[in-house]
Amino acid sequence: MDQKQIEEIVRSVMASMGQDVPQPVAPSTQEGAKPQCAAPTVTESCALDLGSAEAKAWIGVENPHRADVLTELRRSTAARVCTGRAGPRPRTQALLRFLADHSRSKDTVLKEVPEEWVKAQGLLEVRSEISDKNLYLTRPDMGRRLSPEAIDALKSQCVMNPDVQVVVSDGLSTDAITANYEEILPPLLAGLKQAGLNVGTPFFVRYGRVKIEDQIGEILGAKVVILLVGERPGWGSRKAFPATRSIPRAWRPPSRPTEPVFQTFIRGGRRQ
Repeated sequence: MDQKQIEEIVRSVMASMGQDVPQPVAPSTQEGAKPQCAAPTVTESCALDLGSAEAKAWIGVENPHRADVLTELRRSTAARVCTGRAGPRPRTQALLRFLADHSRSKDTVLKEVPEEWVKAQGLLEVRSEISDKNLYLTRPDMGRRLSPEAIDALKSQCVMNPDVQVVVSDGLSTDAITANYEEILPPLLAGLKQAGLNVGTPFFVRYGRVKIEDQIGEILGAKVVILLVGERPGWGSRKAFPATRSIPRAWRPPSRPTEPVFQTFIRGGRRQ
């Protein structure tokens, strides 16, 4: 049964019920015509860029009792608040933004930090035992250990026994590294040196995991290792930039926990 036969049956049934029979819509005479979005409204628009600041500030609660309170709440947090609902379901724009943020987060996990970018920053590049992104995602244990070539490079090209060793790694979020590097690493190094600390040679670890800082500290004899790593991109926070601090085992009292200390930096001054 083709589309024409189905339309004939529908018209026949509607005529027998005494209802107006809809007329078939003539196809557009303009070649390449594309469907147009409905006109934007005050609260929701299909033409809105879901990654824009306007989309993030969007308030989907209809007829609020105190609109000023919702506006202030929306400005105070990056969380998904004031999005409203359609019955028990999220509104269309809220759902689409959620899916768009999820897609961007997946993209940054799969992207690579360009070698040209590492060279432009003047960083020595080494890598873990991982050889490619797929292996990095499936074998986190190998991302916690340096390759033999990396160990030799650190011993021959880095300052030994520093007070603080700063390391940069791509982790799970390439965008976090490339977007925040210039605002964090140079001021951090300057502050450490101004405090009179002996700072080691900063370098970049490709396919590194957080625990790799323990091995780095033991190889270089660093008192403290600071790892700036792109890690765990969330929905809409793929540029969040965690910093972890670890005291190598050689310097750590037996009673001290071995877990590193985390601090996450987010653009706009918010920290987690």
